[in-house]
Amino acid sequence: LPKSVPDYSPKSIYKFASRGIPSYHGKMAMLVEDLEFWHQKKYSVILFAGSDSRAHSLVSHLYDRGIEAVFSPNLEGGIPQGQILVVPTSISAGFEYPEARFALISDQEIYGVGKGKKQGPAPSMKKSKLDPFTDLKVGDYVVHETHGIGKYLGIETLVVNDQKRDYLNIKYGGTDRLYIPTDQVDIIQPYIGVDDKPPRLSKLGGSEWQKIKSRARKSVQKLAMDLVELYAAREASQGYQFSPDTPWQDQFEDMFPYEETPDQTRAIKDIKRDMESSRVMDRLLCGDVGYGKTEVAIRAAFKAVMDGKQVALLAPTTILAQQHFNTFASRFQDFPIKVQVISRFRTPAQQRDILKALKQGNVDIIIGTHRLLSKDVIFKDLGLLIVDEEQRFGVGHKESIKDLKKDLDVLTLTATPIPRTLHMSLIGIRDISTIETPPEDRLPVQTYVVEYNDALIRDAIIREVQRGGQVYFVYNRVRSMESMAERLRKLVPEIKIRMGHGQMSESVLEKVMLDFYDKKFDVLLCSTIIESGLDIPNVNTIIVYDADHYGLSQLYQLRGRVGRSNRMAYAYLTYRRDKILSEVAEKRLRTIKEFTEFGSGFKIAMRDLEIRGAGNILGPQQHGHMAAVGYELYCKLLDESIRKLQGEEPEKPIEVTIDIKVNGYIEDDYIPLEGQKIEIYKKIAAIENLQDKYDIEEELEDRFGDIPESVANLVDIAYIKALAGRFGIVEAFHKDKELILRLSRTKPLDSRHLMIILNENRNKLIYDGSRLPMLRMILDNSNPSTALIAAKDILEQLQALQEDG
Repeated sequence: LPKSVPDYSPKSIYKFASRGIPSYHGKMAMLVEDLEFWHQKKYSVILFAGSDSRAHSLVSHLYDRGIEAVFSPNLEGGIPQGQILVVPTSISAGFEYPEARFALISDQEIYGVGKGKKQGPAPSMKKSKLDPFTDLKVGDYVVHETHGIGKYLGIETLVVNDQKRDYLNIKYGGTDRLYIPTDQVDIIQPYIGVDDKPPRLSKLGGSEWQKIKSRARKSVQKLAMDLVELYAAREASQGYQFSPDTPWQDQFEDMFPYEETPDQTRAIKDIKRDMESSRVMDRLLCGDVGYGKTEVAIRAAFKAVMDGKQVALLAPTTILAQQHFNTFASRFQDFPIKVQVISRFRTPAQQRDILKALKQGNVDIIIGTHRLLSKDVIFKDLGLLIVDEEQRFGVGHKESIKDLKKDLDVLTLTATPIPRTLHMSLIGIRDISTIETPPEDRLPVQTYVVEYNDALIRDAIIREVQRGGQVYFVYNRVRSMESMAERLRKLVPEIKIRMGHGQMSESVLEKVMLDFYDKKFDVLLCSTIIESGLDIPNVNTIIVYDADHYGLSQLYQLRGRVGRSNRMAYAYLTYRRDKILSEVAEKRLRTIKEFTEFGSGFKIAMRDLEIRGAGNILGPQQHGHMAAVGYELYCKLLDESIRKLQGEEPEKPIEVTIDIKVNGYIEDDYIPLEGQKIEIYKKIAAIENLQDKYDIEEELEDRFGDIPESVANLVDIAYIKALAGRFGIVEAFHKDKELILRLSRTKPLDSRHLMIILNENRNKLIYDGSRLPMLRMILDNSNPSTALIAAKDILEQLQALQEDG
């Protein structure tokens, strides 16, 4: 390619600025025009398409228009003279070099916006399982399934039966203490309650905890029965079976200007599979605002319209309905699909015309609030209902939605996070898709916890407005909001400021919010009404006054109002000058500042956010029972009840005891921070196979250096426990020059495998079935390390036999 690139020829598709921004089809017509011109001049042309699917689609579209182009996965081997190549990668801008008869066209210039790189894989379920404990701190509440709710006091190293081990010290009611070996760290879970109010500690050995658990179990059994009946009824109902994707669907999806995240791709596949089956779809799509739920819903709507069906989208507020209308209208502008919105912003005459067209089938997609549930709204052939944030509708509206749902495919969107444990409990009962991966160019919000300072606030507002952005100023005292507005106007007289709060009439508040959305003013001074509402990508600074008065999940939600574009966003959590913060408020603010990365919602909002998420899906009546036993145990009880009703008798895990007197603990010299110790103990306890063992060993060496013997023993013990449980071995016991493996009566060893293993280790391994079935291994010496190696060796032999069949 030439070293210097001359100014681009006016005969180019890149000069959109002078031509006005064309639609996709307009751009394609201009591209064909330019390619024909270049072909006559015997140019070599490279078209960058951004992805494989786009590249193949572009080759096909050009062929239909009489242009011969060739797909090329890369540019190795150069480009023949007069050839048009289409490559599946991205580039920011193109150019024409007339002297060399060469043109290069970027995907941004063809499609409007370039597709980004593909996301990495979604976070694994296993990692999610470990996350809650990585932040266990001294003073946190935990739940033990047998003993109840206690308070974690830290790790203590004790010598018991000549073995040096680390134990979790848990305080219970009165002076009761429970020491849990760190290799059993997975039998306790963090207590997640309804609010900041601390739970009552259980008494060790009493019957009170068993009664509480029994009440929760009864509640869960009734809930499970309702869920299973609902699922059975849905399975039996017959719905409309949509056709497979059309070529138009592929073309429409190729026009999406961003690279889909893996979670989005999975959700789209799930929804299409549901729609193409004869069963009525009722799928819940969860994901934070800005994570791409709307695009998934748009593709489902397009699929429905391609089969001649109408689509209704129900939003909880007029502003959100308007926002959805703008998004849908923009995406469908190049296709003969009629999108309308019905709301208070339409005159009565306009509403009558829209409803008439809807009844006649001349409106394909209708978007609106609960107005869509009115009796005068009649569809010609409704095929898909999309409900945004159903939990924000009133009881009466929810009943109307339920009536509408009966024989209709339904997609429900929610920004409430679904924690892993609840998600796993509901698999097979509720169809749930989650989008947990943020868009690639999303940046974490820069969070500052500071004393309120006029100079700082002025600087923050001015800086945001000067870069073309807008600001939320959260002030939750409606009575004195006017005086705060005056104070801000004096502080930044050059900035336009307006107020918004829940005591305004709905129409006035909506007008304020729409004006803010349309950038008619710069700063919205508001109450917490913005906590879960409009998505305005242009607002990238939020200032919270008296932040110490808010709950943790509330601060998390407020901060989530900004950072919804690819620009850096800022959150200023302020408290009054010289104010002495309470211990709880200080801890809360420190936590929100500490966790700014994506996915930290689980850690930050472990109490309220999790419980609220469960309440939205399971119903608010379950709150009391969840609070009584803790969220994790509640989900486990629910999972057991559902499996039992479905005829699956849950297999009780075999409790394995390893009594080999080796030291197994993490020295302070190796991992000094207790939080990191807990994290590593949890990962070691989760070892299930040889690959897990290798992974944790590699991580330990990478993060902390060479593994000490005491830590290596810990890893080996966890690995031996995992294998032993698989083969029904309940105890590995070392005494003198003998290793004894005691076998379970309920899960006997495969007799053929037993004979082979005895034969391979004859004169060393003896089967004793006289009283309790056991394997006795004769050792070369009485060293406990020898017994540990022998136990691992025998179990790995059994594993190999099982894998060979």
